[in-house]
Order: sequence, then C-alpha cells, then structure tokens
Amino acid sequence: MTRHTHRIAIAPSGFKESLSAARVAEAIAAGVRRVIPDAELDLIPLVDGGEGTAEALALAGGGRLVPCTATGPVGDPVSSHFALLGGPGPLTAVVEMAAVAGLALVPPDRRHPGATTTYGVGELIRAALDAGARRILVGCGDSGTSDGGAGALQALGARLTDRHGREIRPGGGSLHELEHIDPAGLDPRLADADLLVACNPYNVLCGKRGVARVFGPQKGATPAEVELLSAGLERLAAVLTRDLAPAFAPSAGAPVDLRTAPGTGASGGLGAGLAAVGARLLPRYDVLLDGLDLDARLARADFVITAEGALDHQTVRGKIPAEVARRAQAAGIPVLVLAGTIGPGAQDVRAVGVDAYSAILPAPMTLGEAIGRSSEFLADATERAMRIMALGTRLASGAPVTPVAA
Repeated sequence: MTRHTHRIAIAPSGFKESLSAARVAEAIAAGVRRVIPDAELDLIPLVDGGEGTAEALALAGGGRLVPCTATGPVGDPVSSHFALLGGPGPLTAVVEMAAVAGLALVPPDRRHPGATTTYGVGELIRAALDAGARRILVGCGDSGTSDGGAGALQALGARLTDRHGREIRPGGGSLHELEHIDPAGLDPRLADADLLVACNPYNVLCGKRGVARVFGPQKGATPAEVELLSAGLERLAAVLTRDLAPAFAPSAGAPVDLRTAPGTGASGGLGAGLAAVGARLLPRYDVLLDGLDLDARLARADFVITAEGALDHQTVRGKIPAEVARRAQAAGIPVLVLAGTIGPGAQDVRAVGVDAYSAILPAPMTLGEAIGRSSEFLADATERAMRIMALGTRLASGAPVTPVAA
C-alpha cells in the first residue's frame, strides 16, 4: 500500500517590525518538518501592500529594488526604495508607502499622527516617474500617518493653503485649517501615468468607521486628537472634491466619493488623496496576488497554514489569513492560523473558513524578546500544532494513540 505524502501549503503574511512573509513561511516549514519530515511543502509568502511588498513583487516579477532617500513620516530623511518590475508592457514601479511613511519609521516617542506626513510617498512616486515608469502601483499598509495623502500631494506639486494663503503644516492635525488646493504645480506626468492603489476596501476616509477613528489610536492619537483628525479628513475630502478631483474625473462613470468609497481610508487616507489625482483604488489582493496562481496552489494541498502577527476582530476585514481561508474554503481545504497574539473577535475567523487557530508565544514576555525570538517561537508553535493534529488524526481513526517521535 502506497503511503500518502502530505501536501501542505504555507501562505502567511509577514509579522510587522519582525519577520518578512518569506521568513515566516520558512519558520513554519521548519516546524512542520520536525513532525512530518517528508511532507511536500509549497511556500507561498504573501504581502498585503505593507512592509515587504516592493521587495516581494520585485522578486516575483523579475524586477529590482531602487534605493533612494526620501522624507520620512516625522520629516527627517530616511533610506527608502521602490521597485521596478520586469515583464512586457509599460515599465511598472511599486511604491510601498510603509517604506517611507510606515509606523515602524516613527520613533515610539514621536507617534503622533497629527504631525506625521506622507510627503515621502509623493517623492517616491516622482522618483518612479523619473526612472521612466508609466504604471505605478502604490501599496498601502502599515502606515504611521493620518494626513489623507496631503503630504504626498504637496510633494507632487500641489499647494494646500489656509484662509490666509499660507501652506498648511505637515500632518493630519492641520487639515481642519485647509481652505484651498491649487493643482497648477502638480507633476504633469501624472496625467499620462496609470496610478493604481492596492488597498483594503474596508477602509474608508470618513464617518463612524472612518480611518482616524479605527486606526488613529493605534498610531498614538488620544480621543481628542481622533476627533480633530476626523474633522480634518472631512474638511480635506470637501476641498479635494471641490478643487482637485474635477480635473482628474474619470472619463466614464460616476466620480469617486472621497468620503466613503472603498479604499479611501487606506494608509491614513492616502487612498483618498491619490484618488483625487486620478488614481484607481483597487482591492489589494486582486492586484498583489496576480501571477501567484494562489487558488490552484491551495486547491492542490491537503492542508493550509497561514499566519499573522495579531488575530482579532480586524482579521476578517481584509487581512491575509481571512483571504487565504476564504479561498481555501472554496476548495474544501482545512486551514490553520498561527498568530503572535489572539485578541477580541478572533473567533469571527471561523465564519470565513478558518478551522483552527493557535497563539505563538509560549509565555508572557517583553515585546523586544517576542520580536527577537519570533522565528524560533513560530517554528515551535507549528510543531506543537502539528503534533496535536497528529494525535487528533489517530483518535479519529481509532488507531492506538502512540507518541510521535521527538
């Protein structure tokens, strides 16, 4: 009788400020091999537009990273990059907003989203245009900003002024002072470029689920600052719609509602700011998973393991484990999620196709230790989960329960 070879697809996201998606996949694979040494593993590291997106797409598309220096989220120069992809058609660039305006670039004692800026994102877009790119994909995720893309627009040449005609200060905290946007100085190459924004469609700019209210506290905003940011983004949407969006209105169809359209709240409202200059806001997985043949690879597996840093109520709102589970469920493939932490609402993931989930950390510890040993903890957690599964399989089959060799 031929013994079945276990086929396991490993399709995780990266762990923010810790491990890239590729390193997460490798750690999980190491844990699986401790229990099933001959398993057939398909490593499919996934990105969501945040940290590591430019590098991952460059590797997948035969491209390269282009290093550059740009303005970071607190106004200081930072070492950053964008990617130029290979392949036919117009030269495509990938601008990863997290590489220049991400939360990881904001020192803990300066995490004040009322002051952080997306100016560097606009600088990277201009650098990509200088490199000859005519198709620019902007990956949204892991942002440390809440300025509605105002900084990016300023870097691209727009003037955002108050009622006295003075340029407003950087950051979302000054948006309530915005009176006028002058598009005369915008880089003319934008008109001929195809600007695509890969974003989470659940994120909207304004309203009860507006980006300042949902993510502002995570970026360091107090309750009072959240309300100030929300009011500023409302003001920005109104002025963008009046002064800027008409010049870049789509040739067909209704214009984008910059307050509530899907994706307008991406990366602290960067989606709305770029949509006002003609960018198309696209569901991120429709763009970022193109070329991976993910559905077919999941369908070939007996079992799928995915992972993320935190599993909670936000996971079902467009995070990688939920997307993987949704696709695997369609093919009837069971899914395990490994997570650094498990928070309120984690159980909601069962409704989208997750069969089981497990925490990674073995004991309470400092954040620094958890980050420094994350690869080790992830491999160990995978091994524990696989041994529990092996035990369950024996119980279900009625076979004698014997320990798996360590």
